[in-house]
Amino acid sequence: MKFDIHPNMSPVSTQERENILRDPGFGTVFTDHMAMIKYSDDKGWHDAQITARAPIALDPATSVLHYAQEIFEGMKAYRTENGASLFRPDENARRFQKSAQRMAMPLLPEDLFVESVKQLVKIDQDWIPQIEGGSLYLRPFMFASEVFLGVRPAKEYIYMVIASPAGGYFKSGSPAISIWVSEDYSRAANGGTGAAKCGGNYAASLSAQAEAIENGCDQVVFLDAAERKWVEELGGMNLFFLFDDKTVITPPLSGTILPGITRNSIITLLRDKGYDVKEAPYSIDQWRSDANDGALKEVFACGTAAVVTSVGQICSREGNFTIGNGGPGDLTAELRDQITNIQRCAGPDPYGWAVKLDA
Repeated sequence: MKFDIHPNMSPVSTQERENILRDPGFGTVFTDHMAMIKYSDDKGWHDAQITARAPIALDPATSVLHYAQEIFEGMKAYRTENGASLFRPDENARRFQKSAQRMAMPLLPEDLFVESVKQLVKIDQDWIPQIEGGSLYLRPFMFASEVFLGVRPAKEYIYMVIASPAGGYFKSGSPAISIWVSEDYSRAANGGTGAAKCGGNYAASLSAQAEAIENGCDQVVFLDAAERKWVEELGGMNLFFLFDDKTVITPPLSGTILPGITRNSIITLLRDKGYDVKEAPYSIDQWRSDANDGALKEVFACGTAAVVTSVGQICSREGNFTIGNGGPGDLTAELRDQITNIQRCAGPDPYGWAVKLDA
């Protein structure tokens, strides 16, 4: 499918854009354009275009507003010497399809997903910050656009991609984040939508995240919904635990955890480094015990927004405990550097994960 390109006739001025890119924050400012493709049961996918970013007009009875048929992805574009690059966009495309399948939505072809992202990055490439750690955060999403009130899958959908220049994700500036253990809230249950990247999962995490902030923590960690003992994931990141025998544990993908693309990449990197990576259940009680007796050397969280981030302190109503010396771990820093170098085409990429987009 060919994209019709309609450049924004009133883009942000060069001076204003440069001022923004000096300190873009995260998710608060947006580029000049957006990608959009429509779907209907009778036409299939059609009307692909790149156009000026603008508000969406929705009828009050639009299906998504009532039944929450909505999914999204998170990915980034990075500045390179000769243009820009993407990191494993085919994996985002496949996960987007799996999310759509779980939410009874049409499957967007992988090549169309990737092409929509490439086209948007191409036209808004000047929005990629040149500051250290800067990137262009990309948000592909799809929602039910049919106007009706009834509990059934919609017959019409809109797929879009918007972009936002991004700096650092965490505001604290600490080299290691602190985590609050949620005892009152669950993120997902077996048979639910935990493995789908849909807005409802994140809405359900907000009260717990607010509780974490109230207790002086950066993030919240969720336990399983059935026994309330097994560590699952943070509000938006997967977890890894490094032990003194070079064993690494990460919670298994049992249907309640989002299959992170950074998570998958880290497993590959660790195994190639000789670590024994186990996708296995790990309890909060064992976490506390292993940290206190020194068997647990590092804990890190990973995701598109924060890449790889050290976890220094765990806080809960039962008391707090610290991982190692509470600072960033050596393996965490090594993995972060390796992944970011691959993403920016600044180091070896034996896996072919970086997709280059020439200027």
